Amino acid sequence: MSTPHLIIREKLRRMLEEDIGFGDITTESIIPENLVAKAQIIAKEPGIIAGIEEASILFKELDINVRSAVSDGSKVDAGTVIMEIEGPAKSILICERTVLNLLMRMSGIATLTHQMVKKARKVNPKIIIAGTRKTAPGLRYFDKKAIRIGGGDAHRLRLDDCILIKDNHIVIAGGVKEAIKRAKKAASFTKKIEVEVQKIEDALIAAKEGVDIIMLDNMKPDKIKEIIRKLKEEGLRNRVLIEVSGGITPENVEKYAKTGADILSSGYITHSVKAIDVSLEITEVKTQI
Repeated sequence: MSTPHLIIREKLRRMLEEDIGFGDITTESIIPENLVAKAQIIAKEPGIIAGIEEASILFKELDINVRSAVSDGSKVDAGTVIMEIEGPAKSILICERTVLNLLMRMSGIATLTHQMVKKARKVNPKIIIAGTRKTAPGLRYFDKKAIRIGGGDAHRLRLDDCILIKDNHIVIAGGVKEAIKRAKKAASFTKKIEVEVQKIEDALIAAKEGVDIIMLDNMKPDKIKEIIRKLKEEGLRNRVLIEVSGGITPENVEKYAKTGADILSSGYITHSVKAIDVSLEITEVKTQI
C-alpha cells in the first residue's frame, strides 16, 4: 500500500491534534524549552511490528530524529528496542501516546494476521486471509496496511473498490439474478463483481451469470464443501473465486481453510484485535546550548 506521504502526514496530524487539544499543559508547566532527550521505544511482548513508517513521519513533523528502527514486518521478542529517537524533550512527550497507540494497534493487527495466515496455510498453502471493512472509524488505512504487513490481503479499502452485492442489495433488487444483471450493466470493465450467497441455488446462478467472486457467508465448513462440490459438478468452479466470510477466528481458521475456498475474510482481525504492548522510555536528557 503505497500512499503519498502528504496524505499520511495529514491523517497523522489529525490524530495528534485530537490528543493535544490546545496544548499539553502538563509538559508545558514542567519541562523547560531547551531540553533535548533521547528515548527508546520497546516492545513489551513478542509480535510482528507495524507502524514504524507512520511513527517516523510523526516524529519528523515535530523535529524528532529517528536514530534507528526495526523494519515494518519484523518479528520481535519481548524487550526488543524497535525505535531509538532524539529530539526536543517537549515534543517527544507531546506525541508519545499518539505514536504508541498507533504502533500498538497496527502491530496487534499484523501479529494476529500473521498467526491466522500461518495456521491456514498449514492445511491450504494457497489460501488468502483477507480483512474486511470492520475497521476502527478513521483508522482504515492504518488497519488495512497492518493486515498487509502481517501477510494478509487488505480486501476492499472502500466501497468504490469493487462491486460487492450483499444480502440487503439482493432483497431490494428482487433476487440474485436481477442484482447481478443491474451491476453488470452499470459496472466499468475495470471493476470486479462479487456476490454474497447463502444457498447452493444462488451460488449456481451467480457463477452462471459470470460474477468474478462468490462469497459464502456465515456457513459451516460442510455446507461450503457441498457448494464447492456442486460448482465442480456443473463445470463452474474454475470460473469464480470462492470467498468465505463470517465468524472466522484463529480457533477455526484451519477448518475453513480445508474447505477448498480461495479466500477467507475475517472482521475479527480488526474488530477484536489485541494491541501489542509497547512503551517509550527516556534514556538521556541534556540541555541544548
